[in-house]
Amino acid sequence: MRLVLAAFGLALSLAGAQAQTLTMAVGAPVTSLDPHFHQLSPNNAAAGMIFGKLVEDDANGVLRPGLALSWSAVAPDTWEFRLRPGVRFHNGNAFTADDVAFTFARIPQVPNSPSSFAGFVRPIIRIEVVDPLTIRFITNGPYPLLPMDLSNLYILDRETHANATTEQFNSGAMAIGTGPFRLVRHANGDRIELERNDGYHGEAPAFARVVYRMITNDSARMAALLAGDVDVIDQVPTADLARLRSDARVSLSEIMGLRIIFLGLDHGRTDASPFITDNEGRPIARNPLKDVRVRRALSMAIDRNAITSRVMEGSATPAGQYLPPGTFAYVPDLAAQPHDPEGARRLLAEAGFPQGFRITLHGPNDRYPNDSRIIQAIGQMWTRVGIRTTVEAQTWSTFIGRAARAEFSSFLVGWGNNPDGSHPLRNLIACPSPERGWGNSNRGRYCNEALDQGLMAAMRELDNGARAAQLIALQRLALEDLAIIPLHNQTNIWASRRGFTVTPRVDELSMAQSVRPAAGR
Repeated sequence: MRLVLAAFGLALSLAGAQAQTLTMAVGAPVTSLDPHFHQLSPNNAAAGMIFGKLVEDDANGVLRPGLALSWSAVAPDTWEFRLRPGVRFHNGNAFTADDVAFTFARIPQVPNSPSSFAGFVRPIIRIEVVDPLTIRFITNGPYPLLPMDLSNLYILDRETHANATTEQFNSGAMAIGTGPFRLVRHANGDRIELERNDGYHGEAPAFARVVYRMITNDSARMAALLAGDVDVIDQVPTADLARLRSDARVSLSEIMGLRIIFLGLDHGRTDASPFITDNEGRPIARNPLKDVRVRRALSMAIDRNAITSRVMEGSATPAGQYLPPGTFAYVPDLAAQPHDPEGARRLLAEAGFPQGFRITLHGPNDRYPNDSRIIQAIGQMWTRVGIRTTVEAQTWSTFIGRAARAEFSSFLVGWGNNPDGSHPLRNLIACPSPERGWGNSNRGRYCNEALDQGLMAAMRELDNGARAAQLIALQRLALEDLAIIPLHNQTNIWASRRGFTVTPRVDELSMAQSVRPAAGR
């Protein structure tokens, strides 16, 4: 009898936990609910709660079955995916292979996408729907990276979404997927309200309702947590970390992330760059950033250790490359650029700028931890070596639109990687190419056709060891040329009130399904 009562009590406890509303506060705004409009982590996090993918990735970035139960290469240029039976979209429509074919045809056609997902489907030259639960992808030659690529793509319903616009997704009318939550309400820039999808094929979310608030001000987000107005926050302000570690009301969940914070530079203009002048304020006829010596001087002038220890307060690691240790094709002997202001001055003199020049460094002030403080620190470091720097921080919504239009001379931004060396190369470094689907987030317009040809060969290499060697060589080439200037890898940190636990993710996506009641609650 005692065992029966104990079991009954446990059932009531679990039922009570599942009936609760979870309130989360995130530090970056969701700019679109169209899962194919803009490659941004906040958008991907929202999509990950509403929509499903053929291939999911777990908290450590390991691929696992999603809407596809299994996949295999049935020929060097052909992948076959077997789909999960019995899955339905939130409106009751059955999920089939035809929906996958429709989705992949839609992705390159989304108008006005600032950072398209098209690169993930460009290798596919033909799709064969074998039967309702079997689909084959024929690629342009061998393509071993297809399962990883498909872990970035959310599946839509042909019947529902055949003529759906991005505006209709953003209104909520078309935000219909197969994910663990259904959309209830979307107040753009303020909150997303969700309810549990009881027909979800995977592990049931712990909470029946979710209020997903966007609080971009660090102090306001922290105050909401400590006041009990929200249960979980991401992007924990680094200034509060020491205090929180000793606060019994709060738990921290941390993991080294895949995001690289870096500086983009204007490679696209040979003539004058818009935010660079001589010391008297006159435009410089030739863009100084086209000279690799100037780019190296800019990198050498930055004290990354000071930024990670003082500005980031230990919640980041100086980076000399695009990926953190443990990822595929990580370059094992490539450390962060040492701080060398004297070397920076020598390189500037060699490049014809012994007195330096003036530049404006742009960046967001509400997207990444301490983003505006980081550009202020870099501005001071550049000024000390003779590059008189004005810093201009903007809201993310303003900044990212201007960056997408390549308006800046230099700018701070971040990129959340897949754990594979090809990912930053084809998205951030490769020549912008709608045909290949590469360079969609190459906002500095860097271009090296030799690197692109090498990347194309590497991505077709079936032998993992050989492909890793090729990607390491290509990363060395891009890093030597300072296509972008790596700064640091972030540590992803969530804070939760007592009674809640968060599974930290390397991709930093803040999703309600990652939160569960703490043991013993």
